[in-house]
Amino acid sequence: MLKKINKLNFLALCISLLNLVLYHFPFYKFVCENANLTTVNGIVLLTSITILLIVLNAFVFYIGLYLLKQFGKWILVLFFNINAIALYFINTYGVIIDKTMIGNILNTNFEESSSFFSLKILVYLILFGIIPSILLLKTPIPEVKFKNFMVTVGLTLLFVLSLVFANSSNWLWIDKNSKTLGALVMPWSYVVNTSRFYYHKSLKNEKQIPLPNSKVTNQEKSIFVLVIGESARSQNFSLYGYSKNTNPLLSKIENVKSYKAESCATYTTAGIKCILEYKNTGKLFEILPNYLFKNNNIDVIWRTTNWGEPTVRIKNFQNRKDLKKLVTDDSYNYDEILLKGLKEQILASKKNKILVVLHTSTSHGPTYYKKYPKKFNRFLPVCTSVELANCTQTELINAYDNTILYTDYILATLIGDLKQLPEYNSTMLFLSDHGESLGEKNLYMHGLPVSIAPKEQLDIPFIVWVSKDAVQLKNNKILSQHNVFHSVLDFLDIESPIYDQNMSIYKPKKEAKK
Repeated sequence: MLKKINKLNFLALCISLLNLVLYHFPFYKFVCENANLTTVNGIVLLTSITILLIVLNAFVFYIGLYLLKQFGKWILVLFFNINAIALYFINTYGVIIDKTMIGNILNTNFEESSSFFSLKILVYLILFGIIPSILLLKTPIPEVKFKNFMVTVGLTLLFVLSLVFANSSNWLWIDKNSKTLGALVMPWSYVVNTSRFYYHKSLKNEKQIPLPNSKVTNQEKSIFVLVIGESARSQNFSLYGYSKNTNPLLSKIENVKSYKAESCATYTTAGIKCILEYKNTGKLFEILPNYLFKNNNIDVIWRTTNWGEPTVRIKNFQNRKDLKKLVTDDSYNYDEILLKGLKEQILASKKNKILVVLHTSTSHGPTYYKKYPKKFNRFLPVCTSVELANCTQTELINAYDNTILYTDYILATLIGDLKQLPEYNSTMLFLSDHGESLGEKNLYMHGLPVSIAPKEQLDIPFIVWVSKDAVQLKNNKILSQHNVFHSVLDFLDIESPIYDQNMSIYKPKKEAKK
């Protein structure tokens, strides 16, 4: 059909219609669910939005094909294929392609992204990407005179402006829902938001802003172990009242306290930044491990099976590849590898003050069932598909609960190791970068903007253990990720101009001794 088109404006219009029909089901689903289509105003809104989408996309495609010719056609082919992949993730996981999600995608490594591969994504790519692309590539681009081009551009702009002003009564609704609407319009959701992501990234300080010098006030031996969880939500921890016993070990350990807490973001890079910064400024100040490392009296150890943190500049940094050298079995596939040789590494330290950061990946989806050894496959049956909507919610939650059970084992083992170092005052703090959706409201995993994110993606565990007589804990009702920085300084007796005692989870030591 497209081969017979001999006018460029008509070709651009047909491509725009194809783009609308193939890739905008989620967009219209949102409009239909949030606008009152039983009224005349609602019908006018739906009709006007449809016309605007068709005309504006045709307008951009028209200009692109006129100026870029064959290269413009290849750009549209690229759009079609990215649209197909984006549509798969929107329909399958309920994601929103905004600036936050673009950052999440760009910070995803191959190991994580490959876990999303399935037959369904290939079907989407073929039906919604490759087939329309072949049709487009076989279509010649009609020639158009410059005068006719300018007339078409001018008349289109006049029509669009008239339609926009005619819908002034609907501006408020569009503005209220602009973030979600913009994140569902193809291909501009990822084109515009990728540009926004890199623009905001360029505004940030590439070099972390130095913090004022710190000072250790005594030489009492102290260890602070910060365990950063991945996608762990508090409501699935039995320590927080969950009906399943997902914390059989931690619940039996003395001096363990769980606090209610909320994450400041729903994706890893922002969540980790909040955990490691001294306060929410919007700027990139020195993060906690870098700040303490420059103090010669503090030893900092970072072990990770994950990614997404700001640049860590310390001597003792070990990733999964480094840790793999410590084992000969398949335990390197699981987060317990973070504990291998850790006690010996602590004992080898020549410093009296030690910060250990363990960055886990235990509860990251969609392949929850691959995140723990088989012996922790206690809650059955489990979801074994990357297309989470194909599983029952029971299967999905069971698989996720097994990751929490495994987390319980890792934390209990860590506490046991710390107890074997009686010469140190020790504490362990576990919290997550963000929560996780498990099918509630047809949402899966994480990454929604905080303004519209459900509590499942924001409510996180904040679990603390202290060695006997080391220090006492406050009874705060709810904490944030920003409490971590000041709590570490407090426990390790580090004096700093930026320290805020009110942000520490520990009681003042003089008060604790009363």
